[in-house]
Amino acid sequence: MAEIHARSFTLPRPWRAAEIEAHNLQQGAIMLQTAHGFLLAREAAGEIELLTLAVDPDNRRIGEGKTLVKRLIEQAKLRGAQIIFLEVAETNDAAQSIYVSLGFKKVGRRKAYYGGKIDAVVMRYTL
Repeated sequence: MAEIHARSFTLPRPWRAAEIEAHNLQQGAIMLQTAHGFLLAREAAGEIELLTLAVDPDNRRIGEGKTLVKRLIEQAKLRGAQIIFLEVAETNDAAQSIYVSLGFKKVGRRKAYYGGKIDAVVMRYTL
């Protein structure tokens, strides 16, 4: 997973294998995988935060990212969550397109969130 993340991101800094392992040991951790990608999220107090979604660059545009987000929505329903929220780089049109197509709404912006250069778009899905 760390290799896929490193191939997928420069900002924010890619997650290291030890960080992924530590995440998965935390209470409320959610990890979903497909053949070429994964999603990490966490649940707390009726909310789920999508922390990262990575699909190997050589295997994009075949629906794996969308599949992972759909599976997260199902997990949220099973866990009784009220909302899912995330931050996504304003320059990441592909990811934003996936989220919007599944019903996420843009609800805010965090200035210079990524590397002090790129704004984050805050998005929310209400269950």
